[in-house]
Amino acid sequence: MSELNGIRPLGSVIVLATLLAWESLAPFFRYFAGNRKDRVSHGLKNLALGILNALVTGLGFAALWWSAADWSQQHGFGLLNWFALPAWAHLAGAFLLFDAWMYWWHRLNHRAAFLWRFHRTHHSDPTMDVTTASRFHIGEIALSSVLRVPVIALLGLQIWELALYEFAMFTVVQLHHANIAFPEWLDRALRGVIVTPFMHKVHHSCWQPETDSNYSSLFSFWDRFFGSFRLCDDPRSLKFGLKEFSGPQDHTLGGLLTTPFKHVQRTSGKSQAERQTSRALANDSHDASDARL
Repeated sequence: MSELNGIRPLGSVIVLATLLAWESLAPFFRYFAGNRKDRVSHGLKNLALGILNALVTGLGFAALWWSAADWSQQHGFGLLNWFALPAWAHLAGAFLLFDAWMYWWHRLNHRAAFLWRFHRTHHSDPTMDVTTASRFHIGEIALSSVLRVPVIALLGLQIWELALYEFAMFTVVQLHHANIAFPEWLDRALRGVIVTPFMHKVHHSCWQPETDSNYSSLFSFWDRFFGSFRLCDDPRSLKFGLKEFSGPQDHTLGGLLTTPFKHVQRTSGKSQAERQTSRALANDSHDASDARL
């Protein structure tokens, strides 16, 4: 654990710096072309939320997660502890089961009106880039952190497994939020296992049927298993953000923190019929081809 705790922050900073450089050299969308000041302001606000969330989870919840994992190990409690598994199988099971929980928790954040109030802070970003991976409301993080305590115990996770999963998951989350793109053949190959930039860009579309898809965090196959997988034939046609949170005041740091308390009607962000038809046809072809991976 001491080695992991030393590696994780350094690794996260290296991944962030690498993706920021990639976005600078080869951005997929040219949001901030010639306007470095706006890019820096946007990134700092998102990262400020991430730092706040890290402090709250580190100071307020990490000890609870540790206690839940320790208690489950001492009492032989939890799904993974009910079987005599070798260490590698226990770790693999921990990754798969906890990632499945992350999928359903994310999906619930889109379906439950109360949870969506907090989650829309993340989705309101109209210029998604690597810093958007840190743009979560503290209320959402607190709710997720509380629920992790029984989940850790019920699954029988070891704390080092959770730490390793968190590092792997957040690396992939930073990657698929980044304003970058892989060659189509590489994105297609990788999304057979992990969530990729083209896959997650669809999830941040302002058109609700696309927003309510692709809920996976690390492993991409949950969306195929549970029928929420979707692709867009032309990712450059996607528009990000939420139309009900498109004013400048919504994207100040104060605006982001007060997003859950604003009473606005969720808009569907319907696309033109031609775009909708072409996307449906593209989804059919991509589903068939991806299923062969």
